[in-house]
Formats: sequence, structure tokens, C-alpha cells
Amino acid sequence: QVQVVESGGGLVQPGGSLRLSCAASGSIFSINAMGWYRQAPGKQRELVALTWSGGSTDYQGSVKGRFTISRDGAKNTVYLQMNNLKPEDTAVYICNVFGRARRDAGLSDYWGPGTQVTVAS
Repeated sequence: QVQVVESGGGLVQPGGSLRLSCAASGSIFSINAMGWYRQAPGKQRELVALTWSGGSTDYQGSVKGRFTISRDGAKNTVYLQMNNLKPEDTAVYICNVFGRARRDAGLSDYWGPGTQVTVAS
């Protein structure tokens, strides 16, 4: 079994910053990519940022220049530094791990339970 656990969410004022963390543990054997998605009430889940093991990154257009994704491969941990937060960033942020579990032949997606980020005065 693979566990994915996020932390770092909370309430922040517009223009403020938060740093999210996500750690994969348990039966994870190798990780190809880790990333962050978000889902606001009444909206579909969308990709926020993604980092691959080779170092490439992808960002949703509205967060470019404000958010930075990074990864500590040795700790199976991904971070999302969020600066200049806007009310529109309010959502549940969900960590995604794309990799391989022990004794599994193929790759799978694993998801955390999500952490709430609220941007409001």
C-alpha cells in the first residue's frame, strides 16, 4: 500500500504565502513524477504543478511566476511554494504521485486526501 500525505494548508491573506508538503511512503518503489492538483467547490480538479524525476516541470498558467514546485527525491517528498496568493487560489490541494509500488509491474497514480488552502482577508 502506498500512502500519500499532504501538509501545510491553511488560511492566508491575499498576497501571502504558503508552503505545501507531500510525502509518499509505504509500498512505493519508484516515483516518476509528483505534483499538485486543486479542486474548488463546483469546479473540476485541475493540475497546478508537476515535476518529473528528470527535472522538468509543468505549471498551470494562472500560477506561473507565483508558485514553485520542488522535490526531494531521497525523501519521496514534493513541495509547493505558493507566493502572492489570490482568492482564486482557494481550493483543496491534492498531491499526486505517479510511480511504481513494490511488486507491481506497472505505473500507477496515487493520491493524497488533500489539504485546504483558503485565501481571504
